[in-house]
Amino acid sequence: MLINSSKTRVNNLCKIPVVLVVLAMCSNYVAAENNEAVSYYNRGCAKYDKGDYDGAIADYTKAIEINPKYAEAYGNRGNAKDDKGDYDGAIADYTKAIEINPKYAGAYYNRGLAKRRKGDYDGAIADYSKAIELNPRFAIAYCNRGNAKDDKGDYDGAIADYSKAIEINPKYTNAYYNRGNAKRKKGGYDGAIADYSKAIEINPKYTNAYYNRGNAKRKKGDYDGAIEDYTKVIEINPKYIDAYNNRGYAKDNKGDYDGAIADYSKAIEINPRYAMAYCNRGNAKDNKGDHDGAIEDCTKAIEINPQYADAYLNRGNAKDNKGDHDGATADYTKAIEINPQYTSAYYNRGNAKYNKGDYDGAIADYSKAIEINPEDV
Repeated sequence: MLINSSKTRVNNLCKIPVVLVVLAMCSNYVAAENNEAVSYYNRGCAKYDKGDYDGAIADYTKAIEINPKYAEAYGNRGNAKDDKGDYDGAIADYTKAIEINPKYAGAYYNRGLAKRRKGDYDGAIADYSKAIELNPRFAIAYCNRGNAKDDKGDYDGAIADYSKAIEINPKYTNAYYNRGNAKRKKGGYDGAIADYSKAIEINPKYTNAYYNRGNAKRKKGDYDGAIEDYTKVIEINPKYIDAYNNRGYAKDNKGDYDGAIADYSKAIEINPRYAMAYCNRGNAKDNKGDHDGAIEDCTKAIEINPQYADAYLNRGNAKDNKGDHDGATADYTKAIEINPQYTSAYYNRGNAKYNKGDYDGAIADYSKAIEINPEDV
């Protein structure tokens, strides 16, 4: 069983920073403490831009201490906390900024990002929606609301949001890309390919768009087209290991086992802990009749990831092809232990039992596979 690595959307999780505040010289009196607060705030922004998040937090905190109503300081302190992975702290700061300024669209948007990172998709959608209500031309908020809907499996809702983002900004590459992903998940491969192609037209170096266009083409059975796209990815980024893996997958589908093995081997060379590439290389070796080589590769995949059900399945296949039906049965059983809904493992275990003359055991396994998914056997 070949395993492909599938990239999904680009998480357009760019926070909205607050621009540096420069105090204009005018006849209006500005309190000295506000000048001081802004100075800390601006220094915090400079530290943030350098990646010194702790230093930025300290300066934003000082600005807030001087001016407790400084919404922008709360907002940017939230950004720094978010970048440190302190999502709860970030949410608390964005919430305070909103409390001070209920029209602060950027704070709603950024709070939505933090909530989504925590897996609170409904909360994120609510915040993105509020940001859009305050700013109906907020294209990136539509795009990220689409991402949250996609996370929930609401692909139609996601597509509608990506389309709105594109309507606002027709050059919004990530919106095309993400809409393509949602269409692909719905099985709309032609629509997905069209969106990936548009993203590539806008940005000819967009590796993920080439990669997922290749995935969509492969799903359609256009292996040559898929190989062409994966090759383009590798040309742009020679270290893009998933492109090697999936190009190998497409070559394997075409029966080019030597070409597939070469690609899987390149992926392993780049990342010697890439369990999926070992598993797929094992599958290609098995297809060539090198059952021992297949067993060795699948064993390596299992060593890297002991919960890798597909590797147990493929090792079982190689053992069964060698006539080791007991060893195959043991591997299929382990795959089922890891994934009790694994129809291929039940079906192949049934084959191994059948080959051993255990017809009752085979019937039980075939029946289980049919019960789980009648279309997958």
